[in-house]
Amino acid sequence: MKSKLFVAFTLAVAAALAANAQGPTKVAVISIQGAIAATKDGQKAIAELDSKAAPKRKELDQKQTDINNLKDQLNKGSNTLSEATKAELYKNIQQKTTSLQRDFEDAQADMDQEQQKILQQLGQKILAVIERYARDNGYAMVVDVSSPQTPVMYASPSIDITKEIIDLYDKNSATMSTPAPVTRPGTPLVPTPTRPATPKPPPVKQP
Repeated sequence: MKSKLFVAFTLAVAAALAANAQGPTKVAVISIQGAIAATKDGQKAIAELDSKAAPKRKELDQKQTDINNLKDQLNKGSNTLSEATKAELYKNIQQKTTSLQRDFEDAQADMDQEQQKILQQLGQKILAVIERYARDNGYAMVVDVSSPQTPVMYASPSIDITKEIIDLYDKNSATMSTPAPVTRPGTPLVPTPTRPATPKPPPVKQP
């Protein structure tokens, strides 16, 4: 699904430019993901999202620390703790890890949803700026190279218009309205919590 959405967005850029092209042959590349994140609107949205996610990230980090402490207790007591105590510790670690895994997945889903909102709000505005810049500067096509899925093996830095689009967006953002949303996958805009590791069973004490 994400691949289809990405291709649809990229084709939308190319098709919109081709429909308006009256002979230009120049081609440019852009990192739309990077452009969105680097605009003033994007930086503000990312900062707000990061601030909103910070308490949950701190909570997950603390739960992971608690699990690590239990693992450390189990490892240090491998030769001194009774089998029953070790089994209880291991069970506790498993339960806490399972709970943390669920919390992580919920937090990841919430983060993805919030990031999509940012992309929906800013994606079409970026597209409008790209179309305007391409028409004004005689480009027949602009290719998004944000994702490894983009079939571009090499592009000269001289045809990268990412910075130009960022500058043009920031210059005109106050006068741009927000069009219909567009959904586009990409690299996460803010850091996500570290996925918890599955605990290993305690070593069996040899008689």
